[in-house]
Amino acid sequence: MAISTLFKAHDKDLGGGFFVRRVLPAAAKQAVGPFLFFDHFGPVDAPPDANHDVRPHPHIGLATVTYLYEGAILHRDSLGSVQRIEPGAINWMTAGSGIVHSERVPPDLVGKPRRSHGLQLWAALPREHEEVDPAFIHTPADAIPVASFAGGDARVLIGSAFGLTSPVATYMETLYLDIRLDAGAELILADLPEEAAIYPVSGELTIDGEPLAPGTMAYLEPGTGASIRAATGVQFVVIGGAPLDGHRFVFWNFVSSSKERLVQAAQDWEQQRYAAVPGETEWIPLPRPLR
Repeated sequence: MAISTLFKAHDKDLGGGFFVRRVLPAAAKQAVGPFLFFDHFGPVDAPPDANHDVRPHPHIGLATVTYLYEGAILHRDSLGSVQRIEPGAINWMTAGSGIVHSERVPPDLVGKPRRSHGLQLWAALPREHEEVDPAFIHTPADAIPVASFAGGDARVLIGSAFGLTSPVATYMETLYLDIRLDAGAELILADLPEEAAIYPVSGELTIDGEPLAPGTMAYLEPGTGASIRAATGVQFVVIGGAPLDGHRFVFWNFVSSSKERLVQAAQDWEQQRYAAVPGETEWIPLPRPLR
């Protein structure tokens, strides 16, 4: 059997009635490859007066990875980056030693009905790179390689698969694929990294004949492949990579191999020592002190 463990999503309110389905971290496993955080939001139709903006907040020790199927987000950060995020693009923000960013509805969509659907992941940085300089890299949709095959296609968002390699640079072996299959189509996934998992974004599929329920991630037996069959038209992602080099402590938006570093990051935010996001005056207070 290819499936080792199933991780079920739970609903999380990010504020303003904006709910996500959070799959990672899971009780059974903190991370799949470098990915220790996996949120699936939408598809959701927001009324004109909905406020789903995420005010400026900090990160350390990780990279945020944002991918949309529908909608748009305006990203701004303390490096001065301003980027409209749209479907199909990959946005990799290395927090490293510390960065602050906001995620807001673009001005042209404010006050209008809008639809949102996407995934946000966190990739932990290897210990030796946890304190690298922060950076933000936008890779547009047309720069993502696409493999086409009978009954579907696969976008190689990060890493290498199907003889193609994504231009997105990472700090360790990382795989992130967005795959679409027509009803009845079958795909053999082989040459996966040591750790890999499958999550259905929409539609119904089976893994080696085993149905995978919506909102559930299937962690595969390490080092194995899998046969995927689409019961309906389906969209799913594959994530994974080399195993993370040890446990990570997580507090709020901070990730580190050192709990003491989290305490310092929290104190720095409380005392507003982080660089500000140009043009922003709001911020999200620390949810509670970490001592």
